[in-house]
Amino acid sequence: MPVRRQLDSRFVRQDSYGDPDRDDHLIRELYQEFGGPLLRQVRKTTGNDLQWAEDVVQETLVRAWRNSAKLTWEPGLLWAWLLTVARRIVIDGRRRRGVRPREVEAPEEDTIAVPDGSDRTLAAIVVADALRGLSAQHREVIEETYLRDRTVSEAAEILGIPPGTVKSRLFYALRALRSALKERGVAS
Repeated sequence: MPVRRQLDSRFVRQDSYGDPDRDDHLIRELYQEFGGPLLRQVRKTTGNDLQWAEDVVQETLVRAWRNSAKLTWEPGLLWAWLLTVARRIVIDGRRRRGVRPREVEAPEEDTIAVPDGSDRTLAAIVVADALRGLSAQHREVIEETYLRDRTVSEAAEILGIPPGTVKSRLFYALRALRSALKERGVAS
């Protein structure tokens, strides 16, 4: 049993307009006797959330203080009452959090991304610049296959070279293009 001694009945609040000294002493006595053990128990039910557990303990002990005239001040019964009240406060808190949407701070206006196509335009400029750095043969193969969306056979016919040569040039062209984009910090 976490409670060391029985509370003195003279600290029990008799009405809502009690003596301030007796009320102060009662709340101190409640915290001294039950605060630590109750906090340890409540932390388990709050997922080890210390701030929430402290709030629950405070609310529980305030409710005990408010209902002091109605409570049985035997430590075992009072401990059970406090645990029950704390558990109900935690359950109410979980329900409240489950119903409410999670609160987030609104982003500052200047940090909101607006899709305007500038990223795509910038990427096209960088790729076009990298293409200009390739040899004419490599550039022609990439233009015919990727940019004009032609098959290897169609590109071979237009360029007047065998399909195997188109495949080979395409392989080396893509490797050179990837290297050029890495130098520009675009590709990984």
